Order: sequence, then C-alpha cells, then structure tokens
Amino acid sequence: MKPNLTSLHRDLLVNGADIARANADTKADRKAVDAAVAVMSDDVGTLGISHAGFAMTSLPHRKVPKGTTLWERRNGPITLLVEPGRLPGGGYAEIPAGAHARMILLYLQTMAVRTRSRRVELGRSMNAWLSRMGLTIGGKTYRMVNEQVQALSAARLTFLWKVREADARLNGSFIDRSVLFGDDPDQPAIWNDEVTLNEHFYQSLIDHSVPLLESALRQLTSSSMAIDVYIWLAYRLHALRESTLVPWPALHDQFGQGYARLRDFRAHFLEVLKLSLAVYPGADLEVTKEGVILRRSPPPVAAREIHRLG
Repeated sequence: MKPNLTSLHRDLLVNGADIARANADTKADRKAVDAAVAVMSDDVGTLGISHAGFAMTSLPHRKVPKGTTLWERRNGPITLLVEPGRLPGGGYAEIPAGAHARMILLYLQTMAVRTRSRRVELGRSMNAWLSRMGLTIGGKTYRMVNEQVQALSAARLTFLWKVREADARLNGSFIDRSVLFGDDPDQPAIWNDEVTLNEHFYQSLIDHSVPLLESALRQLTSSSMAIDVYIWLAYRLHALRESTLVPWPALHDQFGQGYARLRDFRAHFLEVLKLSLAVYPGADLEVTKEGVILRRSPPPVAAREIHRLG
C-alpha cells in the first residue's frame, strides 16, 4: 500500500523545508514541519514498541492526587486499571503519569521485544535511549525520570476487555522487581541496574506488539497526548478494512482526561493531531464536524523492519 501523503509532506517534498517553515502560520505549524522533516530524513527506521492495550487506553496525562488508590480509564470494551504501590511506613507511591512515564515504559517494552527477554537494563542503555529521545538525564529531568521509574516499578496494572460478551483480564505489575534509585544523579551505581518485566505483561506484549518509529517518538516527548494519539493511529489505521468514523465524544472518552468540555478538548486535540500526523506520513484520515474519519493506511514502520522482530 502506497502512503497517502498529507499536504504538509507533499509541500516538503516539492518545496523543501525552508519554504514549508516560511509557510507555517503558528508555532504549532512550525513544530509540525520540523517533526515531519526529522521523520522524513530518517534513513535508519529504528523501531520502538508499545503494547496494543496502550493504543486503546492510556496512563494519566498529569499527576494524580497523592493518596489515590486506583486510577481507571475506560474506552469501549477496554478498561485500564492502575493501582499504586505501597510505600515503606504506609501511604502510596505515585501513579505513573505524563510523557516521561510513557517514554520509560516504551523503552522497557522496546528492549524486551528486541532482546526477547523480560530482563531489561535500566542503566546506561536507558540513559542513552532517553538521550536519543531528547530527554537528557540531568537536573529536573533526572528527578522526573527517577520519580516515574519508581512509580512504574511499584504500580499494578490490569487490562480488562470484552471478548464475545465475556470478560477477559490481564493482571499483573509492569515490573516484577522493584527499582528504587537514589536522589543523586552523579552516583554511577544507579545506572548499572536492570528490571524484570512481569511475566504476564511481557507475554502479552510479545503477542500484542504495536511497531512504532523511534524517530517519530523523539518528536513527541513534550506531549503525552501526542504519544497516545500516534500509538492509536499506528495500531488502528493499517488494520482497518473500511473507513471508520470516530465521533468526537468517543475521542474525548479516550484522550480527553482533564477536559470537562468537549469543545476545549477538540481544540487541543486538533493541535496534537497535527503533530502526530506530521510524524506518520502515510496516515490517511479526515477531520469532520462529527469526528475523525480513519482510512486504511500503511503502518508507520516498513514491513521489512517489522518482520525482523520475528
């Protein structure tokens, strides 16, 4: 299937990056141009991996109030439950949230599938990967990454979904062995550790992987919603048999946590969608008054790269 390039990608191919940037009217437009240039210039096509469940539901975008003992997100037949771990002396750890939690979890999933092993190095390899994603480990970023690693290490994950009128369930933690880092980014020992993914989560990941483009993820690290939308498109578009309308209320249910009013969500979603489409040149969809029409599209990663995963 040949990519159906958006007007942005056609403009880049015909006129070049400088003219495309000059034609960009807003900061969001210029960001989309830069993201599209980065992905279209990627000759390597390195893969990232997400569990298919995160294409239908997702972690919180923002920090959840301390003391929250259950975070629930529903989308049609799928429900994600996240329970925070208990802290020594009482109380609860944070529930993983935001772009940093997503990027760490994407790293763990990617490395587990690449190596076909539940054991994933959380040291130099993760540091290097996050750096490639534009998240340099130092200062405030280090503390935020540290917080989210601890939250992911302690959290318990449950996917619930309907299968032929019956309930199915995937229970388990993200990670079997808890990892608690110190507060000093200069301590080299903290970067020599590894984690072991939960066996049930790992096996489900192997069976239900969504291939992503690492260069695309690199352009989305500033927006947790953009990461979610990209994963959703990567999962949905190439599997479609016919055009499908996703109404605005359904999009709000899936992506609009924190937006009480549909019109406020719609305005933000359109900006996020622009960035997500910029890093997925072959995506074919149409925004309408009723919602978003999805059309069958090639996956964001070349078939030969997917085949190399085994």
